[in-house]
Amino acid sequence: MEATDINIQQMPILIGQEGKITILQVAQDSLNVNEGYMLILMQIGNLILMTPQQPEVPELINQITTPMENENVSLTNLLAG
Repeated sequence: MEATDINIQQMPILIGQEGKITILQVAQDSLNVNEGYMLILMQIGNLILMTPQQPEVPELINQITTPMENENVSLTNLLAG
């Protein structure tokens, strides 16, 4: 997969009581997840990723960091688009 093939979207997530989060319905529909579905949360530095399936962590980290290093792009610039 080329880095240009990755679709990056930003969506707000509300943190409520007891740390519960609310994910927009459009994101739930896109990921095919429903209430009660278990998501995996990963923290890489100050970046948080959520996925509906257990990722291959080293592969996922490489997919994020390799294009950043090759293009000399910071995490801030990557997230800004």
